[in-house]
Amino acid sequence: MAKSYYEILGVSKSASDDEIKSAYRKLAKQYHPDLHPGDKAAADKFKEVSEAYEVLGDPQKRAAYDRPSAGGSGGAGDFGGGGGSFFDDFVNMFNGQAKEQGGASSGGDISMNVTLTFEEAAFGVAKDISVNRFEPCAACRGTGAKGGTQYAKCNNCGGTGKVRFAQETPFGRVVSMKACNVCGGTGRIIKESCPTCGGRGLLRKNTTLRITFPAGIEPNQIMTVPGEGERSRNGTKSGNLVLMINVMPHKFFKRKGLDLAVEVPCTFTQALLGDKIMVPTLKGAKVAFPLPEGTQSGTTFKLKGHGIENAKKGVTGDLLVTIDIELPRNLTKDQKNKIKELHESLKVDQYDKSREFFKK
Repeated sequence: MAKSYYEILGVSKSASDDEIKSAYRKLAKQYHPDLHPGDKAAADKFKEVSEAYEVLGDPQKRAAYDRPSAGGSGGAGDFGGGGGSFFDDFVNMFNGQAKEQGGASSGGDISMNVTLTFEEAAFGVAKDISVNRFEPCAACRGTGAKGGTQYAKCNNCGGTGKVRFAQETPFGRVVSMKACNVCGGTGRIIKESCPTCGGRGLLRKNTTLRITFPAGIEPNQIMTVPGEGERSRNGTKSGNLVLMINVMPHKFFKRKGLDLAVEVPCTFTQALLGDKIMVPTLKGAKVAFPLPEGTQSGTTFKLKGHGIENAKKGVTGDLLVTIDIELPRNLTKDQKNKIKELHESLKVDQYDKSREFFKK
């Protein structure tokens, strides 16, 4: 029995959207074709995982998938791209519809790694991506025939590209349609092959695509661009472009979801007495922040609304500012004497951590 989409992603039927997304990202990264070149099993697993997430990652598709079908429960046959179930064939027979199986093959998916800068991932960007893929041959207009017209009607299927086949079932004889094995579902037999593409109807070439990456896209996220994968002969369905997102680190900022974290140095006198310090933001502007008197090193303050914006969800993260107190170097004799006087004037109970430590 085929695995359910929940089993493929390794989650329960009650899993939250975030749990499903997390499971998908983990598996997609594990089986990504770029990490397993030439490994058909990994490529098939990656495709299986992507198909499962395409359904479970969409609330409406997931709800439809979870609804009981005629067989008593939801199932992948309602959503998958395979040949369908016996029940589908049976219903189609009484509806007077012939279910096409196979047909001219669609284009395959293309997997690529794309590297974005920290700012591009945070704010979103439109970039030109070069994709090496099959494109229909211009010389034969994708037919594979010289001049685009040198072909004859297939005698096996009468030019329809489909042939009938009968299937005996407990309900009787069911007649369905499948792609003609002589012409490959095209309905035509090439008389003379196109010299440019050798009769394939396709040529591999580099194509530049303008891809928009949304603001807030995360490292290792898988982004699918429908219909921008391999082209197929005679203009049948194209594959998808599957992009794995890499994000370059930033010199100062680190990302925690939609929040940004940054360490800001300040002098020990600013921490002791309190001061207004300037905190950098990812957009380039600086924000004045009133540092409280007696701030300890490692203390983190939250600046609301200065993180990464997710326009789709209508939320913006925060800026988490961690204070790093810096001690001065190369003190003069006079400075040392003044600090010594200050030290001698301070009492032990003015140091919270030291007092608690020695008390224990």
